[in-house]
Amino acid sequence: MDPATDTPGSREGSSRSTTGATTDGLDRDALSTPIARKADLVRESLAALDGAVIAFSGGVDSSVVAALAHDALGDDAVACTAKSETLPAAELDDAVRVAEEIGIRHEVVEFSELADPAFVANDGDRCYHCRTMRLGRMYETAAEMGIETVCDGTNASDPGEGHRPGLRAVEELSVRSPLLTHDIDKSEVRKIADAYGLSVADKPSMACLSSRIPTGLEVTEERLTRVERAERVLRDRGFSQFRVRDHDGLARIEVAPEELADALDPEFADAVADRLREIGFDHVTLDLEGYRTGSVSPDEDGADDGADADDEGGADDGTDGSADRDDERDETESDETAEQALDIGREYPRAGR
Repeated sequence: MDPATDTPGSREGSSRSTTGATTDGLDRDALSTPIARKADLVRESLAALDGAVIAFSGGVDSSVVAALAHDALGDDAVACTAKSETLPAAELDDAVRVAEEIGIRHEVVEFSELADPAFVANDGDRCYHCRTMRLGRMYETAAEMGIETVCDGTNASDPGEGHRPGLRAVEELSVRSPLLTHDIDKSEVRKIADAYGLSVADKPSMACLSSRIPTGLEVTEERLTRVERAERVLRDRGFSQFRVRDHDGLARIEVAPEELADALDPEFADAVADRLREIGFDHVTLDLEGYRTGSVSPDEDGADDGADADDEGGADDGTDGSADRDDERDETESDETAEQALDIGREYPRAGR
């Protein structure tokens, strides 16, 4: 090994840094000294590996891990996104785009959560079953590449945020969580993402589609498809933070409080109610409290950002810590609460309808 050109454990063709210096992908002047030091520690810990597969959703958490890993390992860092029935197509498109921003190698693998009866049953451990399958697929991919390590985007804000069965899967499978290990919390993750110039630095959370289905109601392809199609309607109309909850044929729309006035517009009410009925919902309602995490699982609520699918952590996404975080808080709500939402099709009758 030539010490001037090689790093212990690196494979031929790697473009990793060999000097220990931070690469120029990160604008260190944009960060406070403590945050910059934490980022350096993550990069240094990753540089000691032979390689790493990053569970990648394209959310902010997994994107920061991917950027740091790419700086540290070059071609020996691989972002991997797991495509399944619960991943919205728009989120997969985002993951592909963000991987290109970072410059990291990106692999998309497939698996089916619906093949697991425990996941379909949608009990309180749904996220555990999902994340176990998702991360297991990451390890299979890593083994095919001769890589031993899988990393996710769990950050230091995650462990104290209530019921998190997905974290149990991370621990059982010995997944590395470099943001958590080096005490980087959600706000610091966003600052590092901004210092990298990543477009997802302020991306809202987008949990997997199964989080829109209340606990105890089976997760089916039909329900996942109509939720995805319904949320595409909101996205196309310019809403940025939203959910369409599927209460067995009753759609409960949540939008960010600052966007609620737009959702109350009679023209929007008419058009969206009609479109969601075409998609397959029997009733269309608007939740007047607006979007908030934990609305389908009040007893498991906690602070949120952005699962990141941020993110799939775990996902995010690949899997990103923040996406799973949102999943696990968004699980279940009584139908009584859903029925209290405003049915915009009934409450805004129009002449000639």
